[in-house]
Amino acid sequence: MANVVRKFYRYLSASANRKLDERADPRVQIDQAMDESRKQHKALLEQAASVIGNRKLLEMQIARQIETVEKITDLARQSVVLADQARVAGDAVKADHYEQTAHTFAGELVGAEASLADSKVLYDQAVASSDQARRAVEDNAARLRGQLAERARLLTQIEHTAMQERMSAAMGGMSSLEPSGDTPTFGEIRDKIEHRYAVASGRQELASQGVEAKMIEIRRATQDARASDRLGEIRATMAAGGAAGGPGQAAVAGSGRPASIAGGPNGAGSGAGSTGTEARPGSPDAPRLTKGDPSDGEQSAGGPGA
Repeated sequence: MANVVRKFYRYLSASANRKLDERADPRVQIDQAMDESRKQHKALLEQAASVIGNRKLLEMQIARQIETVEKITDLARQSVVLADQARVAGDAVKADHYEQTAHTFAGELVGAEASLADSKVLYDQAVASSDQARRAVEDNAARLRGQLAERARLLTQIEHTAMQERMSAAMGGMSSLEPSGDTPTFGEIRDKIEHRYAVASGRQELASQGVEAKMIEIRRATQDARASDRLGEIRATMAAGGAAGGPGQAAVAGSGRPASIAGGPNGAGSGAGSTGTEARPGSPDAPRLTKGDPSDGEQSAGGPGA
């Protein structure tokens, strides 16, 4: 029973992790990966700093040990010199004392040199470790820069993918195969308008086939025929008036004056008793008189019936 429960728990955990990975935002996951890389780089920097600090510490220790070795060596030499001087002076006690002191300094010198040798070995190892740590830091920094460039590329690709998905959704929404939702598509609107237009055209066709529509059509045709006949009469009257009046009548008609005023009742030129304007001397319509004309005396005498 416990085994079954454990398997079921592992299954639920794996299923939850898979669903979380599927629904997780890639931007957040990229930021998480970058944060983890930064943490690792920071830990590597601290470790490399510790290794390099150990090398620096060994350098200072070696420097102090070298000073100690040199100081002990000088003391041992002085003791040997004093022992030799006392032996030459014949003072055996002082010579023996300085000899023992030189022997003691020699023992300390041996220990200091052994410690210095060990420190040098450790220093060589620390130098190798510090060089390795420095290379590791440089390599990790290069990888971190590469991850930053990869992050920028992935974010750009994510934005491009999101744009493609939105464009696909928009094109799918405009497609007639897309199921209807809360917002009508252009295809649905077009179908609705075409349906209304078809119904309106059918109603107009049915209405045009009725008796009232045919009566209106006949009345309109009759009125058009009468208008055409009346226009023909007006044109015939204008043509007849132009032929009877001659060029002068045509000029008067062209000026827009009535025919009765321009030429009398029958369209002829105005005489002595007409209502028209008399022809003045010098006008184009006045009679021309020539010298020696027999009619000149008759007109001056009052005519034949004077």
